[in-house]
Amino acid sequence: MKTFPPCGQTRQRGVVLLFAMIVLVILLIGGVAVIRSMNTSLFSAGNLAFKRDLMNQGEQAVSTVMTVFKTGALSGAGATATSLQSANYSATPLATNARGIPLALLSDTAFAAVGTTANDLTGATPDVSIRYVVDQLCDGSAAALNIESGGCVFVISGSEVTGGSSQAMGTRPPVPPSLVYRLNIRVTGPRNTQVFIQTSFTKPV
Repeated sequence: MKTFPPCGQTRQRGVVLLFAMIVLVILLIGGVAVIRSMNTSLFSAGNLAFKRDLMNQGEQAVSTVMTVFKTGALSGAGATATSLQSANYSATPLATNARGIPLALLSDTAFAAVGTTANDLTGATPDVSIRYVVDQLCDGSAAALNIESGGCVFVISGSEVTGGSSQAMGTRPPVPPSLVYRLNIRVTGPRNTQVFIQTSFTKPV
């Protein structure tokens, strides 16, 4: 005697299971992508924090250079007219690469002609080293304080209004221009990580 399945019933052929497996695979791929994206974000955030820490430590060089210019070997009148290797100072602009980084900070040989390793600073930990060079942005003599004759970069402050009437400003003696100096810092951290900092300043008074 033959039996027949009830009307409307069909045999299950595993189609639902196949679609379920495909959906699971898609979810698995999406989960892996999200995890990798999170790891990349955490890695980038760690690198930024590491870079910021090295930059903060590099500011030690700023304080050191300001002291040298204010009360040290480069504080006297005319002291910056000539290069001073013992202070990592060049009286003329240093050669740089395409990104504006002095070659003296990229090569120990080039640095030896400008400064001395005795001036290298130690960061918060022994594996952090800070090296700096200072150059005067003046191609000619320090006494030639104008772009045309001396090729110097300087800040003119004599026209700044500091109070009082316009008539009084006309009777005041002009403030002499201030030469601009450039400080370049290289901070070397763990695994030879390097951060470069550049800033300009005028001689403190």
